Amino acid sequence: MKLITTLIAALPLALGATALQAQTVTLKVSHYLGSNHNFHSKVLEPWCAELDKDSGGKLKCQIYPALQLGGTVAQLPDQVKNGVADIAWVSPSFSTGRFPRSEALELPFTMPRSSLGGSLAMWDYTQKYAMDDFKDFKVLSIWSGSSVVISTASKPVIVPEDLKGLKLRSPSRYPSMFLQALGGVPVNMPPAQITEGISKGIIDGAMAPWEVLPAVKVDEVTKYHIEGPAKQPGFTQTPFALLMNKKKYDSLSPELKAVLDKRSGMPLLERTAKVWDDGNEAARKAMLAHGNKVLVIKEADYKAMQKTAASVEADWIKQANAKGLDGAKLAAEAHAIGNKYLNK
Repeated sequence: MKLITTLIAALPLALGATALQAQTVTLKVSHYLGSNHNFHSKVLEPWCAELDKDSGGKLKCQIYPALQLGGTVAQLPDQVKNGVADIAWVSPSFSTGRFPRSEALELPFTMPRSSLGGSLAMWDYTQKYAMDDFKDFKVLSIWSGSSVVISTASKPVIVPEDLKGLKLRSPSRYPSMFLQALGGVPVNMPPAQITEGISKGIIDGAMAPWEVLPAVKVDEVTKYHIEGPAKQPGFTQTPFALLMNKKKYDSLSPELKAVLDKRSGMPLLERTAKVWDDGNEAARKAMLAHGNKVLVIKEADYKAMQKTAASVEADWIKQANAKGLDGAKLAAEAHAIGNKYLNK
């Protein structure tokens, strides 16, 4: 009887230990760049370490860089939705038409130049106007890749007319439309191919954020880097998001949800934006140290570029209206919210 009593008394403890073990969750986190990229080493890894620590080891990550789970960049949202990955770094820019409200964030001269300003504006806009784009996901963060810089090999761009006929690498659809409106020729290619493309004369330069340039050695094949005036919206920006599978999030215990929520949202946005802005500043300094020239478009020429590129926004408004959205309102709100964070 003593033995039976002892076993019965120990049973809840054993069941409790088993339950605790069962609560340990490992999240599959996917992204499309290498493990040497700042996002991997300075955002995802420390973020995952904090989840592990805050949860007492019950919430862990397994990071899969460089599309190790298969598929393409455009397929990352589906990988999250279908549970191939629990979490993924995606961009609405790379999945044309899938996130229609978020496309307003890509329109020319809409968002602040810095990643922090752009990220705060994108988060604000998304919470108010674009959450329906992400109804299939748990949104962990939204942030900005910061404004593109126009880098050229031999021809400086000082006035809008200088862009005519220039073949520039474009990161996505709306930068391409911006360049076309100004008479340039967009060429889509991944960052890793930019340097070879310039050195072989396939392209004359590239549109990319500062932090990308030294990472792929664009500084070695370009001489000029062109920005707009300070405290004005950037040429174009790329919105990014960290999305989570809804069922996976819902399956977490309240305690693990609280850990994830605490480290996501605004804290994750601020961490990511700082990494991007620090990378941009370091890259800008590296370009100058290399002997490259940074040119700033004069105010009058900047306004002329805005006027010419206005056709891109007008076309988007028509497309948004055709989808049942109020394109004019969304574009106006994107501008208003972007202006709100210009000094960040």
